[in-house]
Amino acid sequence: MKWCLVASLLTVLTSSQGILTTLSQTNGKYKYDYATIPFLAEVFKLIVSSVFLWREPKKSPPPKMTTDWKTVRLFPIPSVVYLIHNNVQFATLTYVDTSTYQIMGNLKIVTTGILFRLFLKKKLSNLQWMAIVLLAVGTTTSQVKGCGEASCDSLFSAPIQGYMLGILSACLSALAGVYTEFLMKKNNDSLYWQNILLYTFGAIFNMAWLVMDDFRGGFEKGPWWQRLFNGYSIITWMVVLNLGSTGLLVSWLMKYADNIVKVYSTSMAMLLTMVLSMFLFSFKPTLQLFLGIIICMMSLHMYFAPPTVLVDMAPTISSDPESLVNVPVDRKTDSR
Repeated sequence: MKWCLVASLLTVLTSSQGILTTLSQTNGKYKYDYATIPFLAEVFKLIVSSVFLWREPKKSPPPKMTTDWKTVRLFPIPSVVYLIHNNVQFATLTYVDTSTYQIMGNLKIVTTGILFRLFLKKKLSNLQWMAIVLLAVGTTTSQVKGCGEASCDSLFSAPIQGYMLGILSACLSALAGVYTEFLMKKNNDSLYWQNILLYTFGAIFNMAWLVMDDFRGGFEKGPWWQRLFNGYSIITWMVVLNLGSTGLLVSWLMKYADNIVKVYSTSMAMLLTMVLSMFLFSFKPTLQLFLGIIICMMSLHMYFAPPTVLVDMAPTISSDPESLVNVPVDRKTDSR
């Protein structure tokens, strides 16, 4: 059950991402260029994967590394999908408020299950489908504010473009995850070699994004490499290490578990973040938060518990042949 430990660690690291990012701010603002964080995280993952590949035991047969172009050309696709997804996210926020966007983001839980079934041909039981829907309901419930607040009315008052972009964002997020799982399980290549391919292209695309930012800003702040570490503190470096470590754990789950485990891990992380925020940022818990946690825990149990635990089966009585007793029967003949 190694994947349980990895998923639990992923939950802890993911829940601390938002907290560390908030702590890295100064007076509510970032002193560093936030666009450099994903780039440095990709570089960190690339270095760690290279070290692990180099230190991988020299056993027979050696670690498999497919280098033909037909396979390598598939690895930039997740980076392209995530790049499009990031732009769709920004476009969505121009039509809906933050609360509505967070609630609509839970659609990716259901879309991941659908694409998981369609593209990877993984069959889910009816109980597991119900569990996935319950997970989406639970996370949404925890994010809904009191109905007396103005933000509650804004959930259904956004333009249609906002809802369409929100659905597209959920589909792109699910597609990137499912496609990455397909790549990781496509062959028996070393996990670290596959990571190197993924993160090399990830670093290239993130660097291209920094260059595009420079052109859009007219190089007012100078080229990106000159301000790469400007404003960085210990907490900022912790954000980079956290984001990089999270990515390494996700790739492990994609290789040896599946997308649904990752979805549950990240969903539980969101709830854990809310609970920790109660102690760190004076976040006031709501009834919806507690109800959402209960629903998500029920969903977790429903999805991963064996069916015999969830459904009461009628006990079958088995008879021992040796315990059977032969009863003599008197046969009366009819005399005429």
